[in-house]
Amino acid sequence: MIVGINGKVVYKEPSVVHINVNGIVYEVFISLHTFSTLGKDEVSLYTIQIIREDANLLYGFMDMNEKKLFTRLVKINGVGPKVAMAICSTYTPSQFATVLSNKDVKAVQKVPGIGPKSAGRILVELNGFDAEMLSDSVTTSVKTAAYSEASEALEALGFKKDKISKALSACEGEDTATLVKGALKLLQTI
Repeated sequence: MIVGINGKVVYKEPSVVHINVNGIVYEVFISLHTFSTLGKDEVSLYTIQIIREDANLLYGFMDMNEKKLFTRLVKINGVGPKVAMAICSTYTPSQFATVLSNKDVKAVQKVPGIGPKSAGRILVELNGFDAEMLSDSVTTSVKTAAYSEASEALEALGFKKDKISKALSACEGEDTATLVKGALKLLQTI
């Protein structure tokens, strides 16, 4: 099972990206939200591999919450990868969590390929999943903000970006001060 992919972007369009990983080019299907955050060179995506009788497909996401949403959606009877990707392209995970908490059938029907029957089934099947997604997104955004602040602080101290990234990925902590202290200790040994 391929759960992540890192490599160089060779080709991209709104629904698909080709990524060169050590000479092998993978085709990864992506949402519009992932497309809008893709860089031009290196990319790192969380992936889901779906193997069918006639195809071996990869679906990629920049955000772990988007991957969790997609995974939950494809488990629903009658919702395939195309519809799940359409939902991920229409709504961010936090926006879709709001739709779920409001039990807004009309908002689910705005997604291409979803009628009233499917919309109702999705709302029933994902009952309670909105709270899980919202709590995950709050935790992730706090960690991401602390990580970027720590990275900026270390850059201001004169460290190189690649060494900062390596040191911060090895640090544990959820606030900026803890991340900076841990990274400084590691940067002295690098």
